[in-house]
Amino acid sequence: MSEQVLNIGIIGCGGIAQGKHLPSLAKQPLARIVAFCDIVEERATEAAEQYGAEGAKVYTDYKQLLQDSSIDVIHVCTPNDSHAVISIDALEAGKHVLCEKPMAKTTEEARAMVEAAKRTGKKLSIAYQNRFRDDSLYLKQMVEEGDLGDVYYGKAIALRRRAVPTWGVFLDEEKQGGGPLIDIGTHALDLTLWLMDNYKPKTVLGSTFHKLGPRPNSANAFGPWDPEKFKVEDSAFGFITMENGAVIALESSWALNVRKFGEAQALLCGTEGGADMSDGLHINGEKNGRLIDSQVDLGSGGVAFYSGEAEDAGAREARMWLEAIVNDTEPLVKPEQALVVTQILEAIYESARTGKAIELQPEAITV
Repeated sequence: MSEQVLNIGIIGCGGIAQGKHLPSLAKQPLARIVAFCDIVEERATEAAEQYGAEGAKVYTDYKQLLQDSSIDVIHVCTPNDSHAVISIDALEAGKHVLCEKPMAKTTEEARAMVEAAKRTGKKLSIAYQNRFRDDSLYLKQMVEEGDLGDVYYGKAIALRRRAVPTWGVFLDEEKQGGGPLIDIGTHALDLTLWLMDNYKPKTVLGSTFHKLGPRPNSANAFGPWDPEKFKVEDSAFGFITMENGAVIALESSWALNVRKFGEAQALLCGTEGGADMSDGLHINGEKNGRLIDSQVDLGSGGVAFYSGEAEDAGAREARMWLEAIVNDTEPLVKPEQALVVTQILEAIYESARTGKAIELQPEAITV
């Protein structure tokens, strides 16, 4: 591997940058974080003081940051409505871009991002870190080796009982594009599509609900929400039929009267076996005339094709992203795949608004 060190610029120094990107990048020998941008200057300054390389610069205007020719890579950690414009500007400025999920608010924006990456020859990836978990990577290997056979049913699960994010712009439909579906449902859908290796949706049917959000609630994990500001759905559900006949059910909620809940989980059913990530990684099937159910022991040593000390999903995402740049290989999360995720999410919202199933045209791209 090249000994090259990449200069990183962070645009958006709020919760996701502080909670994942910055601590993960700080662990990477390939990374030097040299620029920090936020509309709140104090936030960018604090991030620079904690994570910045010597001489790191602080900005409140991301376009000024992009003028620095020494910066190789940009991480976009802003609200959803600015993902596309900032990512495209960064690509056009000659930077590689890792953009937070979801890729964009709309399919049109996401498509423009893919086109910009192809036009500029720069790498673009989307921060779906749940692919980088030990259980996800192990299950992906099993699917690729045919252990589940033909996977024809998947369930994408992103359910919270009462965990509505009450800070930032999460409840603002204009800035976010939606609620739990576009926030955490996007993770579960990305994970399920990737595990199934199926990116050709045909028909989408969806429903969204505003049942609990309009009610005052003090049992929320992040403190009580303001019903007047709760402008997005509190739960959303979708049913996706793929071109090859396979189907995916998607469940997402921030507030739902459900006993069992969990985020970024997938359930897969194939002709040779099934997999369930809801309580550890379980593989089920039949053998010698008996039904079998086994739990995969991932242990502290990681998965079969990783060795050494344990590495969390955020750090692994950062490492593999930077390695893809220095080695000029494809990132694990291809932008074309993330585009299909956005296409399906948008169709679920459209179906919920119209009460009709949405017929999708396949994207004219190779996934």
